[in-house]
Amino acid sequence: MERTEVRITARDMEGFAERLRAMRTSRGLSQTRLAEVLDILPRSYNRWERGGTVPQADMLVRIADALQVSVDELLGRREVQAEPKIRNPDLHQLVQEVDELPDEEQRALIVVMDSLVRSTRVAKAAARRKPLREVRAR
Repeated sequence: MERTEVRITARDMEGFAERLRAMRTSRGLSQTRLAEVLDILPRSYNRWERGGTVPQADMLVRIADALQVSVDELLGRREVQAEPKIRNPDLHQLVQEVDELPDEEQRALIVVMDSLVRSTRVAKAAARRKPLREVRAR
């Protein structure tokens, strides 16, 4: 496996804490939740957002992956290209793993997921109609 050297300068880290906070909040994640995804203590993550410390290069890669941005976007070297398509980092990771499954297994998962989404929609529609029936009955 080829190893890529990442050179991070002090200039790259200017504004890092603010960018990190903005990216996390725009994805609807709490500090605690992102720390869980990164498998670190919330206290350590909090220090990064406060600007007390900065993560090591390998952790920058993990943070970028969890937030669905490039390391350059995370460091402010490049503008963030787009909002993440999947906001839940766990679901994002699963989708990447599912993408590697054989087509037949992917089709089976699509059927299961479609059924779940449809049943949730039906339940929501039924819940909205219930108050209407009660109003009409009065």
